[in-house]
Amino acid sequence: MYAVLTTGGKQYRVQEGDVLFVEKLNAEVDSTVEFNEILVVSNNGEVKVGKPVVEGAKVVAKVLAQGKAKKVVVFKYKPKKDYRRKAGHRQPYTKIQVEKIEA
Repeated sequence: MYAVLTTGGKQYRVQEGDVLFVEKLNAEVDSTVEFNEILVVSNNGEVKVGKPVVEGAKVVAKVLAQGKAKKVVVFKYKPKKDYRRKAGHRQPYTKIQVEKIEA
């Protein structure tokens, strides 16, 4: 059984037990979150596709950690003009584990 869910502007194909990193959610560690925007649900070969979401479907997940990704260096420069800008960015994330898919 799998589902395709939407969170943080991205789509994820998940199965029960999957661990994934999603855009930061406002949730405490060890709490549960529910995703209601489910686009596709497959159960034993039977595929339900939503228009745009599958009615009554949800994915329940447990929050494992909140953190930040590795630093990405943003460096801009213009040759021969003495223009240089260096900045760093660390994207926040939430690590979740899918507990069950209800359809």
